[in-house]
Parts: sequence; C-alpha cells; structure tokens
Amino acid sequence: MRAGSEPPLSAPGVSAAPVLKITGAALSRGDRELWSGLDLAVEPGEFIAVLGPSGSGKTTLMRAILGLQPLSAGSIRVAGDPVRRGNPRIGYIPQQRPLPPDTSMRARDVVGLGVSGTRFGLPIPRRGDRARVDALLEGVGASHFADRPVGLLSGGEQQRLRVGQALADAPALLLCDEPLSNLDLANQLGITEIIDRQRKDQGAAVLFVTHDINPILGRVDRILYIAGGRFVLGTPDEVLQSRVLTDLYGTPVFVLRAGDRLVVVGAPDATPHHDHDEDDA
Repeated sequence: MRAGSEPPLSAPGVSAAPVLKITGAALSRGDRELWSGLDLAVEPGEFIAVLGPSGSGKTTLMRAILGLQPLSAGSIRVAGDPVRRGNPRIGYIPQQRPLPPDTSMRARDVVGLGVSGTRFGLPIPRRGDRARVDALLEGVGASHFADRPVGLLSGGEQQRLRVGQALADAPALLLCDEPLSNLDLANQLGITEIIDRQRKDQGAAVLFVTHDINPILGRVDRILYIAGGRFVLGTPDEVLQSRVLTDLYGTPVFVLRAGDRLVVVGAPDATPHHDHDEDDA
C-alpha cells in the first residue's frame, strides 16, 4: 500500500475495465494545494471509502469528477470518457438536508426528476416513466409514502428518495457525498444496504465520502484517506493503522477497536461524526 497505488486488476467477479480513472490529479483552492499526484482506478462493483478531516478536499474531488471543478493537473475519465457536467453514467447522492415542511412536491415527483429532469425544456412524460418511477420507489423502500408531500417525510425517508433519483439512469458510478450524515443508525444501515445492493446487482462502482467508516466498514474494498495535502490508498486493514495515520497526519494518531467499531483518536478534526460540509469549494 502506498500513496497513489493502483488497485487490484479487478474486484472479485467483475471486468477489469475501470469505471473511474484518475491520473496524476492535483487540486487547489485559491493558492492552497489540497493534494497532488493522485492516481486511482476504480473497477466495476468496487466500493471505495474516502476519509479525511474537514477541508482536505474530499467534496472537491467529487465536484471534479462531476465536471464542476477543474483539476490543477492531471485527468479524470469516467467509463473511458473525459468528465463532463450532467453525465448520466454518474449518480450523485448528497448529504441529507431536510426539505422545508411546505414543499409541495410528492415523494414520487422527487424520484421522477431523475427519470425525466435531465431532458431539455420541460419534462414531458414518456410511456413507461411512471412504471420506472414506481420501480425506483420500490427499490429504495419508498412505495408506501410515494404520494405523500416530501416536506412531511422524515430525514431518512427523504434520503431514500435522493438515492432513488440518483439510480434513475442505472449509473456505472455512484458518488456518495456524506449520504449518512444526520441519519439515525437504522436509516444509515438502510441507505447503505440500498447502495451496496446497487453495486452487487448492477456492478456500479461506489465512491463514498464519510467521516464515520463504521456503518460501511464491512462493505469497503479500499480506502482513500486524505489529510494535510497528502493521501494514502489501500485496503481497510492497510490504511486504518495507528502507524499509517500517524505518518499521514504528522502527529500521533491511534486507531482503537471497540467491539466491532473503529475509533480514530488524536487526528485533527477526525471525529466519527461531522454534520457540516468539509469543504464547499
């Protein structure tokens, strides 16, 4: 395991052609370099967790993959093509933020935006759209509240709708930017299961930004850990070690086990839960 190391040839049982390939990438915010020299190839069906303190550039990396943030150096390709805005091969799941109670849209309307909302002009219903929306609602466990006003739903129910919207185009790559924040444990497990089922059933690759590795730890193939303008990339057992994180941060950091949970102690701004965006660039 080393900074910028390449992954195994393929995740078990899947093709070796990478869904996401990042080569020699560097990102800056203003005159501050967030990180540089990032090489990452993500295979179909692979689950990559992205960890690090606030301001380390995790969300900015997501924006670069979405074509919203130019790199300072290097390149990014998704399914063999250069990044671009509105790429239907990418599904994006943001951090959960409550919608206002007076939001008039129904739950099915939110998911429907993923089915028809990317077309030019006003969305015109096509034959099969309703069936597709119904299937997505069922897939994320939202059928029983499909016709309720979205503003009256719980945070976990609203987040299921965001996941359904992200899956509308059967994406090859799922970008998950703190999708479990502000959710209780039951909803964290439910959302994680939906995402994991998509990668297992459809072969979607997953890039999952989080401050708490524990809800997804058993599903993660590799971890990209960014801190202090540096990064390490490897399996959970390779990265989540006191020695590795101490070297990365340049200060004593300890990885402790408490039952089946991992706790990182001593890392600046590396608390298990973090409720606001780590970088808004």
